[in-house]
Amino acid sequence: MDALLQKLLQGVNPGTPGATWQLLHNLLALVPWWPLIWFTLACAVVGALVGWWRGRIGLGIVLGLVVGPIAWAALWALPPGRYGPARKRLDARGAVRRPSTV
Repeated sequence: MDALLQKLLQGVNPGTPGATWQLLHNLLALVPWWPLIWFTLACAVVGALVGWWRGRIGLGIVLGLVVGPIAWAALWALPPGRYGPARKRLDARGAVRRPSTV
């Protein structure tokens, strides 16, 4: 923990007016950005796949980017959209159950 604090406080004089921005810059330099970017893109791709299945591709991509894996459960809980395999299955199941009125 001390090593991280030393990296964070490196080159920062707390009494200067720009110390907050320098601390923020040092903190952002410690973040592993590439794994976070790849994880976010993977969440968007899986969100798009679940969204395609549920007939809500755009919503799947947006939710995947914004909330990550939570989006997958949210998409699955929503009713199917107008298109997609989930809607076709639902319509096919409903057509079998409905008696024909002639």
